[in-house]
This record gives sequence, C-alpha cells and structure tokens, in this order.
Amino acid sequence: MAEFGKLLIVIGAILLLLGVVFLLSGRLPWIGRLPGDITIHRKNVTFYFPFATSLILSLILSLIFWLIGRK
Repeated sequence: MAEFGKLLIVIGAILLLLGVVFLLSGRLPWIGRLPGDITIHRKNVTFYFPFATSLILSLILSLIFWLIGRK
C-alpha cells in the first residue's frame, strides 16, 4: 500500500508541474517558437511542428523521471 501512495504522490507532482507549465506557457513567448520548430505556410494551410520544443521537453521529462526512478 505504501508503494501505491508513493505512485500517487509522483503522479500528483507531475500533474502539478504540467499545470504550472500550462499556466506559464502564455507568459513564456519562446516556448513553441524555438529556431528548430518547423512552420510551413501555404495558401489555405499552415503546418506547424514544434521539433526543438519537443526535444527540449523530452530531455527535461527524461531527466525528471530519471531522478525520480533512481534508488
């Protein structure tokens, strides 16, 4: 039962961090507009793929999960 409690705390902390990121995302203009993000504009269509932003978020989340998972 103690392991389940720890898991719930970790999930809650992750949700808290995601909530803070979503709240601050409008105030941080560089999120989603990094030099490696791909934007293609055509007549009727705009294609946007946040490649650099995805890489940075992946690295940050990997580091967080690595820190949580090590014993």
